[in-house]
Amino acid sequence: MARTTRWCIVILIVIAMAPTLALAAGLPTQIVPERCTGPDAAKNCSVCDIAKLVQNVLNAGIFLAVFLSAALFAWAGWNYLTASGNSSQATKAREVFTNVAVGFLIILAAWLVIDTLMATMTGSHLWSKIC
Repeated sequence: MARTTRWCIVILIVIAMAPTLALAAGLPTQIVPERCTGPDAAKNCSVCDIAKLVQNVLNAGIFLAVFLSAALFAWAGWNYLTASGNSSQATKAREVFTNVAVGFLIILAAWLVIDTLMATMTGSHLWSKIC
């Protein structure tokens, strides 16, 4: 493998990992709140814990969506750059890019709808901190 190709792969991996590093602080260490685990979970859980659970699931889902989208954008871009005049490979790369963009927009729109509904129902834009 040529030295230039190795450096390109390293740079693509770093670019793909950049969103992961930026969102690392917001990713929950545990999806289910601590009070809702164990033998007395039914007694200890409250509505506040359900809100925290929903927030943790949303954060984890957005984290995974950003990471996978960045990786797939990089892969589609690499395929497009290495098409070398092969129109079918370039078309396939554009389709992947379009599909990833549409999927990511759907995920972000779903997050926006859920966040707006929860903020409306709780009366607070910081609905994950209502307790």
